[in-house]
Amino acid sequence: MDARGPKTPGGDALGEAAENLFQELQEHFQALTATLNLRVEEMGSRIEDLQKNVSELMVRAGIQNSVKEQVVFSREVQHTVHQYFMS
Repeated sequence: MDARGPKTPGGDALGEAAENLFQELQEHFQALTATLNLRVEEMGSRIEDLQKNVSELMVRAGIQNSVKEQVVFSREVQHTVHQYFMS
């Protein structure tokens, strides 16, 4: 007798099917995680580009604001968004 209990007809096939399903789910989850990470990085780059464009427009309009301040803020936003999606 097996330590898991008596064997049932089709039990091995069912266990194998469950194992295959679990493997498929794990692969899909990993692919989804990679896609989300890529999208978050792309969004971060877009935020930085947008911040630079806003800074340039502000300078042209005569509104002075530290570009360094804006870059720091942008990175904080990126970090917050990244943490949100990774938790």
